[in-house]
Amino acid sequence: MSHAIHDRVGIELARRVADRLEEHPERIECARGNLRRWLLRNADSPGLVRTYLEWQSILDRTPSEIRAVLLDESDEGQRLRQSSPFAGVVPPHEVWDIKRAVRENLLGDG
Repeated sequence: MSHAIHDRVGIELARRVADRLEEHPERIECARGNLRRWLLRNADSPGLVRTYLEWQSILDRTPSEIRAVLLDESDEGQRLRQSSPFAGVVPPHEVWDIKRAVRENLLGDG
């Protein structure tokens, strides 16, 4: 998958998470759990650990502030979305639908 496709998929997944975040703040707990596991699994990777700790700090903010980070279309927002701790929040069938729609839109496959 090209960078453009990854970036579009990432922002669309972030929108899905953000749209549901204030209604379902328990999803922040899911993200915290992911970070705890990832920190243990990747303890020997300083770059990943730094990003995970950054996300832990972000998750201490209000849902609306977290939403703003998720939807930030700057380079910084894109960097953070590449290691989003919200894995598993969007159901797999929606993830595949998003990927298919983005490919069709960017590549004209549909």
